[in-house]
Amino acid sequence: MPEFKPSYVGPRGDLARLVPVSCRSFLDVGCATGELGASLKRLRPGARVVGLEVDEAMAAEAMHKLDRVLVGDAGTVLDELAGERFDCVVCGDVLEHLADPWGVLRRLAALLEPGGYVVASIPNVGHLDTLVSVFVRRRWPYRERGIHDATHLRWFARRNVGELFEQAGLDVVTLRRNLRIVERPHGLNRFARFAALPGLRDLLTFQFVVLGRKS
Repeated sequence: MPEFKPSYVGPRGDLARLVPVSCRSFLDVGCATGELGASLKRLRPGARVVGLEVDEAMAAEAMHKLDRVLVGDAGTVLDELAGERFDCVVCGDVLEHLADPWGVLRRLAALLEPGGYVVASIPNVGHLDTLVSVFVRRRWPYRERGIHDATHLRWFARRNVGELFEQAGLDVVTLRRNLRIVERPHGLNRFARFAALPGLRDLLTFQFVVLGRKS
């Protein structure tokens, strides 16, 4: 099996926990190797999961775990799903990689059953690390992973997330925060939940995890 970056694979329990129990048909956008979709199928007998993945090697792995996998960019392959409907669309750290996440999210919302859901995780550019990097170190922190992944094309802070969902016709039902004091994995991050007082929560939010419902 090829080796993939750990940040790109895994069952993503933080996303799975937000999926309503009523959902049985899923579109996993950016499904990577299919671990999240496979976990949803294990937990929900009879569930159907369609994956969408731009990386051909990861898509090949996902094909062994999911019901169907489309290979290509979300902005170009969604036409292949015309006429299909899903209870839930999952976007795990994918919208920020798209040139037009607003338009893609509108198209994804159109694939939902009435009252269907979108579950998404979105890095928070309003994290403390951005302020330290730009205003103290005077440089934008291009990195291989995380909030400042150099392959990100769009950036979102808390209010941008709400606006992103609203313009797609989605009501934000739940917004959770993955907290970190240090942007990268670090021992100090275990104390983040104690430091995240009301005025500091946005600064310590590494990632927003959002459940939206089709209006």
